[in-house]
Amino acid sequence: MRNRMALFLGALVWVAAAGAQDGGLVGDLKALHDVTKGNIIKAAEKMPEEHYGFKPVPEVRSFGQIIGHIADAQYGLCGRAGSIQRSGGSIEKTKTAKADLVAALKEAIGACDGVYGSLTDAKAAEKVKFLGGERSKLAVLSFNTAHNYEHYGNLVTYMRIKGLVPPSSEGR
Repeated sequence: MRNRMALFLGALVWVAAAGAQDGGLVGDLKALHDVTKGNIIKAAEKMPEEHYGFKPVPEVRSFGQIIGHIADAQYGLCGRAGSIQRSGGSIEKTKTAKADLVAALKEAIGACDGVYGSLTDAKAAEKVKFLGGERSKLAVLSFNTAHNYEHYGNLVTYMRIKGLVPPSSEGR
């Protein structure tokens, strides 16, 4: 719990500093996205191939399926807030090899980066259909970041079970 609080407070300080440099609400959001995507990509790269099929219990996704799910969500969520093209079907359901999943994750996050990068504070206020209503693009991308952190938490747990230090805890 103490480590999580320190991580959270550290992320807030970092986001505030990065947002001050980039300016505005979108700068703050992009800074948090950058932290999240970095940790997820590093986790995907760090987990050995032989653990990509690991599930702590049969009822949950494997490590690899979570990576695929995160990649799929980048297209779905960022696609609501901007225009991105997706190639192929569900990554979670079609890819199992580490190299394929890491490549798909990086491609999906790269597509999202373009949406975050082209957003201005004015565009962030524009409404789009999301979760049964009209939401701002800022809300959709905030949801994307929250979703990424939710699943990064899963990845952290899986890594700890396998005796690995997750990226957000390295060097502490």
